[in-house]
Amino acid sequence: MLTLIFWEEDMTLRTLLLGACSALAFAGMASAETLTIATVNNGDMIRMQKLTDDFKKSNPDIDLEWVTLEENVLRQKVTTDIATKGGQYDVLTIGTYEVPIWAKQGWLMPLDNLGADYDADDLLPAIRSGLTADGKLYAAPFYGESSMVMYRKDLFDAAGLKMPDAPTWDFIADAAKKITNKDKEIYGICLRGKAGWGENMAFLTAMSNSFGARWFDEKWAPQFDQPEWKDTLNFYVNLMKEAGPPGASSNGFNENLALFQTGKCGMWIDATVAASFVSNPKESQVADKVGFALAPDKGLGKRGNWLWAWNLAIPAGSQKVEAAEKFVAWATSKHYTELVAEKEGWLNAPPGTRSSLYANADYQKAAPFAKMTLDSINSADPTKPTVKPVPYVGVQFVAIPEFQGIGTAVGQQFSAALAGQISVDQALQSAQQLTTREMTKAGYIK
Repeated sequence: MLTLIFWEEDMTLRTLLLGACSALAFAGMASAETLTIATVNNGDMIRMQKLTDDFKKSNPDIDLEWVTLEENVLRQKVTTDIATKGGQYDVLTIGTYEVPIWAKQGWLMPLDNLGADYDADDLLPAIRSGLTADGKLYAAPFYGESSMVMYRKDLFDAAGLKMPDAPTWDFIADAAKKITNKDKEIYGICLRGKAGWGENMAFLTAMSNSFGARWFDEKWAPQFDQPEWKDTLNFYVNLMKEAGPPGASSNGFNENLALFQTGKCGMWIDATVAASFVSNPKESQVADKVGFALAPDKGLGKRGNWLWAWNLAIPAGSQKVEAAEKFVAWATSKHYTELVAEKEGWLNAPPGTRSSLYANADYQKAAPFAKMTLDSINSADPTKPTVKPVPYVGVQFVAIPEFQGIGTAVGQQFSAALAGQISVDQALQSAQQLTTREMTKAGYIK
């Protein structure tokens, strides 16, 4: 509990406090309400835990108990608890993928009382729309991200190339080939190839949107037998053969980050959150040479970038909704952003959730990639992710429970095509068959 954390250096005082609390409890006085918060073990969430004395000042009657877990474990435990109505947690940290699914199931409380000064209209429309069902907000975003092009300005200059702010896929492919120098271990482009719904399929689904492809038509029929998917996968495989690093089918976010930071990638299209890593001279050998651009398009009205946020939500089974809502409001407020800036500097402010952050001159100065991050987030629409109409929400995923399994199975086929183990046609045929089978079994296809 939070009281113990704050007074751990003064054992005598702690003992007195606990004794006093016990005496009050025995006297029949009201005790503090304890919220159990499940969260992910990333830097931003750890920072939030350190700053909760600010919350306690305004809410001395609410104690906080943290359950901090690795992402995959968190997702498993939270999903099990909410599906079985276990009631173990009062506040959940969940991704954009879960929110529309769980809201539809009636598993989340709508956030109707975040307070008069919360300013929900300040939330970025693209992020907010993915967390809204039937006009109500079911989760509040803690930080958000899209994807964009990160590139080596020195390699572009040497090749006589100029990166547009909004490049096309054709420009990217041409540039990648021109700046590739395999003798010097410089590869024109690094893209995810590691199989997984949140690895290669996050990238390829977002990319396919810009090629006019979609996972399903309006009647949930899989679309891997359509020319748009063939165009997407052929383009990707051929580009990576010509200008990608060896062993690309094993590379995910972390592997490509390491390649880029050590000077082996001319371009990398991935999460906007990576911008601060590649620009940090303590971590990146090319920190002073990095430029940023929007994810590419094919001229069809959609760019190949995704949209994700980590969010705080309240399970329908919580008995402490009022206290939980106070905490969610605090952790996702403008006030919290200012608190982080004051304590840790503007560069560490949670990105990708509020318009006001991107209008702040101090933040713009601290984060040279701020504008491109904002433009990337704003160019994604989870309610209309593709060129053609679709029955689902989600940009780089499909917000249905079955997607985790199907997405990873399709990702394995596409990773095998990249590795040259099977052809593009074989990968697409297998993807079509397995997706049709699973969607029929789940009752989507009658």
